Amino acid sequence: MLTEGARADSIPNLEIETGDIVGAGHASATGRFDDEQLFYLQARGIAEDEARRLVVLGFLMEIVQKIGVTDIEERLVARIEQELAR
Repeated sequence: MLTEGARADSIPNLEIETGDIVGAGHASATGRFDDEQLFYLQARGIAEDEARRLVVLGFLMEIVQKIGVTDIEERLVARIEQELAR
């Protein structure tokens, strides 16, 4: 959660349209920054705003890199960085 007072209500939903279920699952996760991650970066001279940006970008990059199409990944990273700069 990126701002004070932010709220997230996770409502995972699983819809099964056939009776042939081999395996199914779902998950949802939200949370605040780990203070230790921020402390680690700030202890190395990185300002808090930049440290938060790096933590978010690092988390999202794990997901983006699974796409496997360089052009799409690059455009998505550029858009994420644009949004984080706001």
